[in-house]
Amino acid sequence: MSVIVAENISKKYIIDHQRKTGSSSLRDIVSDTVDKWFSRKHDHSGFAEKEEFWALQDVNFSIDKGDRIGIVGHNGAGKSTLLKILSRITEPTTGQIKIDGRIASLLEVGTGFHPELTGRENIFLNGAILGMSKSEIRESFDAIVDFAGVEKFLDTPVKRYSSGMYVRLGFAIAAHLNPEILIVDEVLAVGDTEFQKKCLGKMRDVSESGRTLLFVSHNLTAIQALCNKSFYFEKGRLIDQGETTHIVTNYLSKVSHKSLEKHWDNIENAPGNDQVRVKSFKLFPEYQDDLNHIDVRTPVNFHFEFWNLVEGAMLNLSMHLYTFTGECIFNVGTQAESFSKGIVTGTCELPGNFLNDGSYVVSMMIVKDTSTVLYNMEEALIFDIEDYRENVTWYGKWPGYIRPQLNFSIRQTEHVVND
Repeated sequence: MSVIVAENISKKYIIDHQRKTGSSSLRDIVSDTVDKWFSRKHDHSGFAEKEEFWALQDVNFSIDKGDRIGIVGHNGAGKSTLLKILSRITEPTTGQIKIDGRIASLLEVGTGFHPELTGRENIFLNGAILGMSKSEIRESFDAIVDFAGVEKFLDTPVKRYSSGMYVRLGFAIAAHLNPEILIVDEVLAVGDTEFQKKCLGKMRDVSESGRTLLFVSHNLTAIQALCNKSFYFEKGRLIDQGETTHIVTNYLSKVSHKSLEKHWDNIENAPGNDQVRVKSFKLFPEYQDDLNHIDVRTPVNFHFEFWNLVEGAMLNLSMHLYTFTGECIFNVGTQAESFSKGIVTGTCELPGNFLNDGSYVVSMMIVKDTSTVLYNMEEALIFDIEDYRENVTWYGKWPGYIRPQLNFSIRQTEHVVND
């Protein structure tokens, strides 16, 4: 039985491109004023050109009762616009949505809150919006307050709440007032790690109770754990839909960074100087389970080649691995050796189950006499590592830059003998 049906949904926005007038001369201002009244290129304000932007285009799908739908895609792909249409916050430009059931949604901090009302009053307001009676709301009231952890501030206007308090109360209301359809956007990223864990557990409870869940997140591990089906959006279009593992694998294969190789066949055009020139720098992943993306289990081999142009040069390589935001994870170097003219090759093996999921940048230095940098190839390679977990029910962001598998065990050391 379908509880949500989308038929040819499109959403158009009009973008105004304002003309710059702040530093204009008197001549420019007069010219713009003339344009205001006579030019067809501008609207009646005279200072803006309009552009159509289609956030969604011709989207069609059907969601059955009890489906748990993950929605993936780049920022700007149309995911949040779709959820706003489903939540009746905005109307589609064309097409129609058919919904059978009561919807609760958490799309952004403070969704559905009146800032002047207290937390207590907003709980009852949200329940009323969902069509619940006061007695039904009271039945869930204590569970909502306990889950949100805002008991001390229950009679404080929510405009004084922090963003974390906002999202905790908002999610608690949405999840505990027994909607037939629960819609959750990436807003959970606002909460702390412990609260994210509670939210994911609650969404699992909701999904297992037979209610319908729509979940937008960049946390693909959480989507794989919670959702039986997924939608993949790209530039406002529904590119693919189906079983979650298939959709996530397809999405990762398209969005993963592919800057895994650089090479130069001609020494004259290669980067470097009169002492050394780079021939190639390549990354070779040992993909797991016939996948074509790197995850935390994947061993990675780096292969670096350069032309040495000075006979008898004492050289070594120094490789730096950085996060995408610039923090250095480690620096590792080779031993220095004397090389004759020709091609010199360096290799480095990075084991699986070492780095955490995330985006990484590799730089390589060619060093002379263990102290002088002959050439620094900065940000040479970029690659992504995706998450992978087994036998774990926590799907929040795993902390830290490294994620090693160490010999860490637990065992019974003493038994209590009952008399």
